[in-house]
Amino acid sequence: MKIGFIGAGKVGFSLGRYLKEKGIHIAGYYSQSVSSSKDAAAFTNSKAFKKIIDLIEVSDLIFVTTPDDKISSVWQQIREFNIEDKIICHCSGSLVSTIFEESKKYKAYVYAVHPLYAISSKEESYKQLGQAYFSLEGDLEKMYVIEALFKKLGNPYQIISAEHKSLYHAAAVTVSNQVIGLLNQGVALMKQCGFEDEMALKALWPLIGGNIENVEHKGLINALTGPVERGDIETIKKHLNVLNDEDKKLYSLLSLKTLEVAQEKHPEKNYKLLMDCFKREI
Repeated sequence: MKIGFIGAGKVGFSLGRYLKEKGIHIAGYYSQSVSSSKDAAAFTNSKAFKKIIDLIEVSDLIFVTTPDDKISSVWQQIREFNIEDKIICHCSGSLVSTIFEESKKYKAYVYAVHPLYAISSKEESYKQLGQAYFSLEGDLEKMYVIEALFKKLGNPYQIISAEHKSLYHAAAVTVSNQVIGLLNQGVALMKQCGFEDEMALKALWPLIGGNIENVEHKGLINALTGPVERGDIETIKKHLNVLNDEDKKLYSLLSLKTLEVAQEKHPEKNYKLLMDCFKREI
């Protein structure tokens, strides 16, 4: 099976190199930027195509690795050619395979193939893709081909339905992008105590890193520590007393979610006083 890429950005670079390293045949790249196509082809020891039709003709499976807002227009372009029996995939976390509209009319098989990994570097991110879970969504008829690819790669994967794609993406955003917002909030509170920006993050980092390691090795339930788990309402009241109204709401909402974990860890404990305390602040 020959795999071609339309789009030569970070995702195209990284996924192409990862597949190449795993012994998958990469046909090459087409991009509106000729220099980007050439760079990606050089990075994967494949071919840079000047015409999109030439890439389509030699590829059995095509990854559309453009920005999300360009995927539809790429589809409008490629469906003008013979794509019968071709497998067409995009790598968007939020979009479903039906963005490739009327694919049955063109006798193509369409999929959303998304890595649960933040691809941030053209040259380096491929090295970590072996650790990534992938979600697969699309036509059932050729799903076995996509599954066979990931079985060869060794990556764990989960087939999901189109109706769950937004929920899936919300989960991914919650534990990645929104964590940055949460860390920024912690840094802001440290700055109120006199820490400078850089020093605040450095001071918090062992706590952040240690917690993530505990989650990885112990699981969410057993990794939980802190005043919510202990039921330490006096300490929590002190926290709430020094926070402004907006921060109190955030603290309380997050604490209610933390309380769900605490209750699972300690079903014998009565957390009603804590729950009432947090609900009053929302």
